[in-house]
Amino acid sequence: MRAWLDSLSSGIVEFDRNWDQPAPPAIALSGGVEVTRFGKAPDLTAAKTYRYFRREPDTLAFALPVRRGSGVDPAVDRVYLAGRFNGWQAAVGDEAWRLKLAELDGEPVFMWTGPAAKVIDGQDNRFKFVTGENLWLHPLDDAPNCVRDDSGNVNRFIDGGRTGAHLWRFELGAALDLAGAWSVASGADLTSAPSPLRPGEFFFDLGTDLPLGALISGKSTVFRIFAPRAESVTVHACHDLAEKRTAASFPLARRGDAHGAAGAWEVELDRSLHGWFYWYTIEAVDEGTGSHVSKTDVLDPYALATVDRGGPGIVLDRDWVGRGDTEFRTPAWQDLVVTEAHVRDLTAKAPVKAAAAERRGFAGLLKWVESPDFYLHHLGVNCVELQPVQEFDNKTTEEYHWGYMTNAYFAPESSYSLSPAEASGVRELQQLVKALHDRGIAVILDVVYNHVGDPPHLLNIDRLYYFEQDSAGNLANWSGCGNDVRASAAMAKRLIIDSCIHMIQAYGIDGFRFDLAELLGMDVLRDIEAALKRVKPGVILIAEPWSFRGHIAGALRDTGWASWNDGFRNFLKEYLRGSGPAERLEYFLRGSPWYFAKWPAQTVNYTESHDDRTWLDSITENPGFDGTNPTANDVRRTHLMASVLFMSVGIPMLAEGQDFLRSKGGLGNTYMRGDVNALDYRRMYRHLATHAYFADWIAFRRGPRGRLLRHFSRPSEGYFRFFNGGGQPLGVVLNADLSKGAERLLYAINPTDADVTISIGEVAAWGNWRPIADHDRFVQPGSRAATRKVEADLEVPALGCGLWSAGS
Repeated sequence: MRAWLDSLSSGIVEFDRNWDQPAPPAIALSGGVEVTRFGKAPDLTAAKTYRYFRREPDTLAFALPVRRGSGVDPAVDRVYLAGRFNGWQAAVGDEAWRLKLAELDGEPVFMWTGPAAKVIDGQDNRFKFVTGENLWLHPLDDAPNCVRDDSGNVNRFIDGGRTGAHLWRFELGAALDLAGAWSVASGADLTSAPSPLRPGEFFFDLGTDLPLGALISGKSTVFRIFAPRAESVTVHACHDLAEKRTAASFPLARRGDAHGAAGAWEVELDRSLHGWFYWYTIEAVDEGTGSHVSKTDVLDPYALATVDRGGPGIVLDRDWVGRGDTEFRTPAWQDLVVTEAHVRDLTAKAPVKAAAAERRGFAGLLKWVESPDFYLHHLGVNCVELQPVQEFDNKTTEEYHWGYMTNAYFAPESSYSLSPAEASGVRELQQLVKALHDRGIAVILDVVYNHVGDPPHLLNIDRLYYFEQDSAGNLANWSGCGNDVRASAAMAKRLIIDSCIHMIQAYGIDGFRFDLAELLGMDVLRDIEAALKRVKPGVILIAEPWSFRGHIAGALRDTGWASWNDGFRNFLKEYLRGSGPAERLEYFLRGSPWYFAKWPAQTVNYTESHDDRTWLDSITENPGFDGTNPTANDVRRTHLMASVLFMSVGIPMLAEGQDFLRSKGGLGNTYMRGDVNALDYRRMYRHLATHAYFADWIAFRRGPRGRLLRHFSRPSEGYFRFFNGGGQPLGVVLNADLSKGAERLLYAINPTDADVTISIGEVAAWGNWRPIADHDRFVQPGSRAATRKVEADLEVPALGCGLWSAGS
């Protein structure tokens, strides 16, 4: 048996099987709490918990409540019931299996009702809901009727012994205090061991609108934290870290639920504590044992700076923090050319004078950005996506880490700061962003809100509220990092939004790339978008649209989010190694329209990121995926990749060093290998031709002629004209219908190892086609070097490409 509250004064008891005894069960709550009513739970309870219930002896109903977090929009989505009983995928589009909008116990639901024999065959009773757009709706992590198959797919299953009659609902004479350790006993008698009584769905809607953190106003400081089930909260503060053992302690008082303050604790001190160190002790009931536990050294989730991953936090007057750069104009999304980079990778071997401590962080990168030789300036990109710079869980200042284990979302990474105890990282990050802006480079931050690092401070505040769990209380782990944040909880979502707004306002950040965004859920992502655009209408929002649980790029196309395009990445590696049809390349050159991207800049096209092997190591002809010494074909294929990347509609993104044939010697996951990841700029000078090739493509893409690839909205149907004689080689004319002015572009590519001819017919006579680039170089004005002419039968050499313009 298990039990949960569905409000502060009512709850559900779930028996192991349908209750079929003549007499109703008995019930008793710990502490002698009065039960005023106890009866069979409404069908809606089974719908919310199991997604099915029995209506008649031989009739089953399947229901999906229409609510936040359901993953569907009743105004646009069609939902189908799928299982082995109807061929799983075959159910999509079949009206016989479509769930219809209905009302169940006063709430809207999608519902299908039919004979039980139609869906129960005695062998495989698994089922799942799927939308008409083929988005499979993942069961909630705490659903009791889930099973994982051999491929890792999680489905629900129908249990004939639990069809709704096993769920009973009780009502209480008074509201319970969530800080208590409540339990319930129920059954034919009350001799069985009681079950813990945990809060249900309503719990995750609790929250406060009050400002949180350490808040200075004049000569007073308020400490306020959200801890919905704490028995007591104490803040400790000291002016000097050496005084930590003798720090002053101040108990916080729990606010009532008036003014939207449910779960908030606060204390006001009559002095400004700017620059002081602080941390919390939280006493609460252990969820597993029911005993009282004390969690010490809890870092404030709203700390604006921290000494290290474990704290303590640093009290900062927001007037002292100030505002970041407000003069820079964030480029339009369709104009972006992005490089993903890591602070230390850029700086470690940069050819500038910098102390070892500076090379570890913001100060060293600032020197490199301000240098006339700054790498990204010469490459020509106008946006850098920095891997995480919010406080993460490296164990020492020197330890290298990619940063995808966040501990504090408002605080700059302490190991990137010259003097963490003085919160120097605040100024250093502000100065770095300003310097990049002065270079004409926008700054996107890679942010990680789907899980937390160690120590898990949010877990020590409230494990259930902040983290997804299964029905047995085990932490969900679709991130692969040991925990998944319950982003749909009101204050978890607010933490995400508030910290992003802080990064925009305090540092001048232009946008964010959300790691494993699928785990946050569509509703949360929509709310984040709306909130951030109210603050900064042009904010750049990019999702990594997958996790180990699923992929939501298709669903995101109806939002204002762009997505990393893993299909583009995977296809190009195959295409340029001799497999993959030209028709598929057409799709990506068009900008992955409609299913992946409804508008042009919604796809972020890339072939390499920090994860896994570098592009070069993935495609090299050398054994062991080692591109340290690339072959001639490796270089040629890299040039062809660059041509496709910059000729594809969407946002092009490079990984750091990709333009000078960066290799990690075949290694994949190098998240703690600073020695491998640090950019060796000497390699750029060894491969200057390739670096220049990329830089020229970027200049073209951002220049006047590149406007034919930079679209705010989908171009006309006749904008593209493709020429594919079969196999892999492909030619395309952009602006074929002259809908974007008088100029046209002609691009052709041949990824095979033999020369080919692409028939383009009358296009050859559409004007004086002037060469722009091929697989080796961009043609410089006034150059007398030979170039390939455009003819009706266009010859393209093996592993070759060409770009021409006509009409202006």
